[in-house]
Amino acid sequence: MLFYLSTFLLFIYFKIARVHSKEEKRTTIVTIEHILVGISALLIYLYGFSFYPWYLVLIFSFIFFILSALGVTAIQLGIFIDGKPQFGISKVYKFIPLLTVSIVLLSLYMFITYLSI
Repeated sequence: MLFYLSTFLLFIYFKIARVHSKEEKRTTIVTIEHILVGISALLIYLYGFSFYPWYLVLIFSFIFFILSALGVTAIQLGIFIDGKPQFGISKVYKFIPLLTVSIVLLSLYMFITYLSI
């Protein structure tokens, strides 16, 4: 179950990072976050291909890719109440460090589980 959650969070991160890189300047901290999430992605997929059938990993990756793209696009378009945006993409950018930490911790937990077996 952690594999599916971390894969979904991973695709959300990649979509937000892609939008962020188009709109904002890349700093050193953001680059370090991208590297950490990239390494975590390798660990997550190592775990996934080791413990789940390959076709399930690919199917769920595709589904999570579509869901994250639709979700971030909906936030980019905006959620409006009485003509005022309630939740925009700039508020999502504030959650990138939290998302990075959660992805890294989940991937480390799965990798430690992978090594212990």
